[in-house]
Amino acid sequence: MLKFSVIMSIYKSDVPELVRIALDSLLQQTLLPNEIVIVADGPVPAELEREVERLKVKVESLPQLCLEGEGNLKQDTRNLKPIIRYLPQEKNRGLGEAMRIAAEAAKYDYLARMDSDDICLPDRFEKQMKCFEEDPELSLVGGMITEFDGEPENIIAKRILPLEDSEIKRMMRGRCAVNHVTVIFKKADLMKSGNYQPFFLQEDHYLWARMMEHGCKFKNIPDVVVNVRSGKDQIARRGGLKFYKSVVRVFWYMYKHGLISFGYFLYICTIRGIVQVLMPNKLRTWVYLHLLRK
Repeated sequence: MLKFSVIMSIYKSDVPELVRIALDSLLQQTLLPNEIVIVADGPVPAELEREVERLKVKVESLPQLCLEGEGNLKQDTRNLKPIIRYLPQEKNRGLGEAMRIAAEAAKYDYLARMDSDDICLPDRFEKQMKCFEEDPELSLVGGMITEFDGEPENIIAKRILPLEDSEIKRMMRGRCAVNHVTVIFKKADLMKSGNYQPFFLQEDHYLWARMMEHGCKFKNIPDVVVNVRSGKDQIARRGGLKFYKSVVRVFWYMYKHGLISFGYFLYICTIRGIVQVLMPNKLRTWVYLHLLRK
């Protein structure tokens, strides 16, 4: 059985109740992680640290069962007790740096990304880790997401992406083709691609570009594996000049490293500029919800 770590970060502005729900979803999996690495991205309130302590207590209460098979006692992977590792940082350096620290610190060969306010569906890890067992050449496995506003039942969008490596990389030339909050990496391939790096609101797309450059193999499963806390206000913030400049930097990197042509670079930057800079927030939100989502 392949072993894996969950990597996530918490931040001073995170809501403790939402962090608790996210952490609880990790312990409600049909296949539990072997390790959960939580990086505090700078000083955080005591309430957030108590949620980490609460997770440790809850893990200790899990049953540790064994199954008998073929003359040997075999541990039931559904009842492992994950190791909880908490890594507080003195300064806030952003998501890219927090994920870099978590990835380097993680003990196991596969790393599952988790956000501090999203909800994993119960069979997420079982389905994704099965892909690595079936195809050892995979570097990354993602999945689909639903997005909700307020209560988890209030689904406002569903983000459906290509499934196979060639289709994912084709889409990646113009849009992010992997749902960042769903990914599980092969750690060795993440590291050979330079690990996470700071990059304003584009840590994921920049990382995918570098993994493509290094010949990594991608896969998305067709199942929804994470329910993502969103909302129209949050979608509307995916715009503005600063956001657009960061997007342009990603595509410039892709052009300079031979992943797209200069003509395509100009084309995609023009389209993204119209959507992310020139469109008013209400129209941009409509585009995201009705054209870029299902």
